[in-house]
Amino acid sequence: MNEAETGALLDQETLHDRQTAGYLPDWAVEHYDSFREGMLGERDGEPFPCYFGVESERAGDNFYTFVESTTHPDALFTLRRTLLEYLDRFPKRDAPSPLVAFFRPDPEVTTEADYHERLWNVLEFLHVHDPEPWPADIPTDPDDSRWEFCFAGTPMFPTCRAPFYDARMSRYCPVGLEITFQPRALFDGITADTEAGQHAREVIQSRIEAYDAVCPHADIGDWGVDGDREWPQYLLSGDPDQAPDECPLRVTRQHPKATVPEQWAVLGD
Repeated sequence: MNEAETGALLDQETLHDRQTAGYLPDWAVEHYDSFREGMLGERDGEPFPCYFGVESERAGDNFYTFVESTTHPDALFTLRRTLLEYLDRFPKRDAPSPLVAFFRPDPEVTTEADYHERLWNVLEFLHVHDPEPWPADIPTDPDDSRWEFCFAGTPMFPTCRAPFYDARMSRYCPVGLEITFQPRALFDGITADTEAGQHAREVIQSRIEAYDAVCPHADIGDWGVDGDREWPQYLLSGDPDQAPDECPLRVTRQHPKATVPEQWAVLGD
């Protein structure tokens, strides 16, 4: 499948155009339609909890990509290239513009444990093939409250939705794994230590309770706050017995970690 269909970095207008023209495979159309319906629709009369995500989709500010596999090197090298392109483009936008990555559903991935394993495989691949050193001001220990995933020198918050949730519907995606990459810069002015950030968290938490009809997950916290951890929030556990007890990613600052094949190299590698 060529980049006109999957693998490319797409803005919303381009995605809609390709969808209308029939260029996207069925799984990609189903994935995006599910995402858009979740963001803009309601559940039992309640809107999706994260109003930042809702407004970003409604305004057409998001970027998107469709990834053919969570394990195949070609698919993950394509994601690497797309993520680098995104990190070059998003600062030029006037509005917050996350990257939503939709992964082709895999019939072998059926349990919650499978989804945790696949998520961390994707993040490990990106880390091992990171073109930049781990940022000097970000700890390498995931047990540090100021740790978070980084790629190409950019700290970011990758949040996931997946099919295994049966109660926490704000994290439910019926199709397959979905990762939204949110650079830390998107949170400027709304972090936990600001009045705007505190207000945003109060509103989102109340909307989560109404939307999910369950209490907010115990792992939800804030970056940099003592006692809170980032990595368990990426893919919130439904069954603690199937979730990792410690962060599966082993971070090193040394580069290069792995050779990038010439056909996947980008300018600056």
